[in-house]
Amino acid sequence: MRFPRDPLTFLSRISCCCSDPVVPVRRATGSGNSNEKVDDWRFDCKKSPLRVRAQAPSAMPFASAQSRVASKQEKFYSRCTPRNSGPQSRDTPPKRDTGIANEKDWGISLLNESVNESGTNEDGSTWYQESGEDLGENGYRCRWTRMGGKSHDGSSEWKETWWEKSDWSGYKELGVEKSGRNAEGDSWWETWQEVLHQDEWSNLARIERSAQKQAKSGSENAGWYEKWWEKYDAKGWTEKGAHKYGRLNEQSWWEKWGEHYDGSGSVLKWTDKWAETELGTKWGDKWEEKFFAGIGSRQGETWHVSPSGERWSRKWGEEHFGNGKVHKYGKSTTGESWDIVVDEETYYESEPHYGWADVVGDSSQLLSIQPRERPPGVYPPLDFGSLSRQGDDQSDQSDKPPTSKS
Repeated sequence: MRFPRDPLTFLSRISCCCSDPVVPVRRATGSGNSNEKVDDWRFDCKKSPLRVRAQAPSAMPFASAQSRVASKQEKFYSRCTPRNSGPQSRDTPPKRDTGIANEKDWGISLLNESVNESGTNEDGSTWYQESGEDLGENGYRCRWTRMGGKSHDGSSEWKETWWEKSDWSGYKELGVEKSGRNAEGDSWWETWQEVLHQDEWSNLARIERSAQKQAKSGSENAGWYEKWWEKYDAKGWTEKGAHKYGRLNEQSWWEKWGEHYDGSGSVLKWTDKWAETELGTKWGDKWEEKFFAGIGSRQGETWHVSPSGERWSRKWGEEHFGNGKVHKYGKSTTGESWDIVVDEETYYESEPHYGWADVVGDSSQLLSIQPRERPPGVYPPLDFGSLSRQGDDQSDQSDKPPTSKS
């Protein structure tokens, strides 16, 4: 599904593409005004490629038209920025479809001493900076730094918090949370987290990374929210996924996708995208693939519902037998159907392009966290599942964004 980058023509066209010979295409004409567009449905004939490569579309933005809240990022920068001895704000609005940043991109630098200071700049804006250390049972330690500021009239504000956590079980965590708002009423919030712990079932080391991002316009009904997560273990098991939501006035869109590699050659990938308008038009596209040892399947559906409730859909599937033969089948509500066996090479990715070795190489600051010294004869508990500080299960996702925390 392809969407124009211009938000005013967000619904100007939608094309549904897959590897099968007959592809329904919805087109629209007009000047970009949603009231002037005229839809035209037709079927384009295309040749099936001999080489099929399906990838989770993490690099393909659903409804790639940047909402106005995203396109006005330059305005987001106009807020209090201390100029003298106070902390210099690095807080900027998050960007859509940028995934999970590496720790080096955050530049987390915790202070080694407790600090509690504040001040006023020449322009009347204020700032503060705090740092400290919290201790708990089982060698738990959390070092943290908080900073922020406000403009002289309070119309703009920014906050940022860094932390690192550890305990005697080997648990380590590095994180950031920041938020802000400007005089126009635009607000944003972002958090990033990186965790090292021992899996309670396999006893293997595991690294998990996650990020949440949200922005909301103060001048119109527009905003977006994203939640990303990645999990890796030392034997190659990998899980990745994202949930996204966005709105621009009367238009809303959603996207979910996931990837799962078991470390032994089995892979599952899936994507589900859909959108709707307040007038009742809805459309979407989803697909799934499962493979192991060259044998597997792919299936998907593209659909559209008009404001009057009229529904069109097209379902397709592939069975790969591992011997150079592929069974392709499908049907649509317009009466088309196919059921054939073709000679075709099977291609899929049995390993993630970014795996355990990569995440270890990019997590040097996390791995270098030093826990508290453990007294002789004191050992950590064996119940690794009780480590509640790992945070909520990243697989439990919500379709809607949470209340803004800024």
